[in-house]
Amino acid sequence: MSSELLLVGSIPLDTPKEVFEMFGAPLGQYLFAMPDGEVGPRRHWISRVHYQVLAAHPELEIVQRPAPDENGVERQFPRGPADSWWFKVKDGVERVRFGDPGWRLGYARDALNSYFVFQTMKEKGVLPAHLRFQVSVPMVNSVLPPRIFPNQDDLAKIRPGYEAAIRAELATIIERIPPKELAIQWDCSTEIHDAYGSIPGYPLEGSIERNLSEVRNLAPHIPAGVALGYHFCFGTLGGWPRFQPDDLGKAVELANGFVAASGRKVDWIHIPVLDRSDDAFFAPLKNLEPRGARVYLGMIHNMAGFRARLQTARKYLSAFGLGAYCGFGRMPVSELPKVLADHLEAAEIASSIN
Repeated sequence: MSSELLLVGSIPLDTPKEVFEMFGAPLGQYLFAMPDGEVGPRRHWISRVHYQVLAAHPELEIVQRPAPDENGVERQFPRGPADSWWFKVKDGVERVRFGDPGWRLGYARDALNSYFVFQTMKEKGVLPAHLRFQVSVPMVNSVLPPRIFPNQDDLAKIRPGYEAAIRAELATIIERIPPKELAIQWDCSTEIHDAYGSIPGYPLEGSIERNLSEVRNLAPHIPAGVALGYHFCFGTLGGWPRFQPDDLGKAVELANGFVAASGRKVDWIHIPVLDRSDDAFFAPLKNLEPRGARVYLGMIHNMAGFRARLQTARKYLSAFGLGAYCGFGRMPVSELPKVLADHLEAAEIASSIN
């Protein structure tokens, strides 16, 4: 099975069919799984949950919403972190609960609809037969980051209920898509920000451990036949990266913790790479303990420096696949041809070096 490349998830096209045709057809030979592009509202990642799920929840109050556009028309997704949705758990509510389990959050509905298109495209030969269908889901702490709750005590009231809701969504997906056809990726941005101590008010000490309970509570519910992966992200809201760490040390430490806490085999890990090629940044990769997981480094960007990044990384990690630093959901559609060309070039360069 091919595994040279990983597509993290979001691609700013309108339909899964367009995503499968534009990216799946030319890149399929290099992929082991294909996402549906997180089309529609999912393009805005966690903001989609904020305005479609949380904003209408009877046990929550809206404290702040994204500012309107230049014409005074509402905006559902923020321009940057300070423009985000903010919420408050209503007085007297000790635990926020989510009804309609398995469907409330929308991930199962979208996955099953896209999987039908995925199957059809495989039958037509547009997508290669070996591909799994990749469902990328934001992890709990990333959906409910500290920055969207002015009262931090509210996090303990909402996270358990949301965790139960996402577990029910996964059960719906797993029940209806054959395990050998399915790959589930957890997207983890707040977790990696926390690991580097970049969340105000949250100490660096204990930052790894406090992000492991969500993994222990969710990953073991994914059957062994379903492929499982983690995408760690430095964040793109307001521009990439939202912060620039000195090295990959904490990303490696967090990845090791997630793999160990998963309670089952992890099939892949995606770690983002800044536009750097110095040894100090990449050296912590020698401490990575993937336990059989395929490692993908998100270094497909600024292709002028790609070879240098690739060569430095290989000093500390002998084998790995390649991906972009994140999904492309916040990019203009006009940039997608270059993104595709960069992925094809990266695959060719890597193959020539192997």
